[in-house]
Amino acid sequence: MADWTTVRQIAGAFPGAEESTTYGQPAFKVGGKLFAWLSPDRAAAGALAVRVDPGEKELLLGSDEAYFQTPHYNNHPILLVQLDRATHDQLEERIADSWLLRAPKRLADAYVAERG
Repeated sequence: MADWTTVRQIAGAFPGAEESTTYGQPAFKVGGKLFAWLSPDRAAAGALAVRVDPGEKELLLGSDEAYFQTPHYNNHPILLVQLDRATHDQLEERIADSWLLRAPKRLADAYVAERG
């Protein structure tokens, strides 16, 4: 079962990732922008929040029971992930996509080029 320690291991490995807090919850930022954090929304207690491409949010929500949203996140490009239901691969993919969306362009481009 995944928890914040799992998220820390994944998110902390990205270039420029900085561990921080938001609304009293643990978070990761890149270039000062949030890319992975524990949701402060009481209806999503313990859930990981990540940025998503707005066009992919609905597809992701319908693709797996680990993904959900609450009214607090309606109309925002943010996906909630139930850590106790998500696989390690799902977490890696969601966190990586979120990092790519939030990282400064040069940093993201260098990361993608390095991965080939």
